[in-house]
Amino acid sequence: MTTKADFTPQEWDLVLEGPPSAGMIVITAQRGGAIRETISMGKAYAEARQRHGRSELLDEITAAKPEIDHTRFGSPEEFREHALQHVRDAIALLEGKAEQQEVEDYRAFVLNLAERVAGAHSEEGQPISEAEQKAIAAIEGALH
Repeated sequence: MTTKADFTPQEWDLVLEGPPSAGMIVITAQRGGAIRETISMGKAYAEARQRHGRSELLDEITAAKPEIDHTRFGSPEEFREHALQHVRDAIALLEGKAEQQEVEDYRAFVLNLAERVAGAHSEEGQPISEAEQKAIAAIEGALH
């Protein structure tokens, strides 16, 4: 089993930034609902912690406070690409260090978190807006 001890501090930070980066991509995909969507991100972490023991790596990730990159960006597109790169880099790192099932569990957690965030606030009468659907598709692409 892979644990935090298998990573350098910088690598661990990268692994921790993947899930909240995905959540922020969805939150910023469309105006409105940011508070509800941010709360839903916290709930996704709490629910993952309740499934404690399935994956030691995921247990350690979800036990940590979600880390968000506070870098300032010139445009929403620049932020989105930067956040997607966090997701890609985290997956690449995990594929090199973690067991395949742990990588799959991480992918599932990140995608579930993004979907939960998107569904936390309906926009334009839709549970998940078109912009949020595109954001989720981009996240899914970055995860593979």
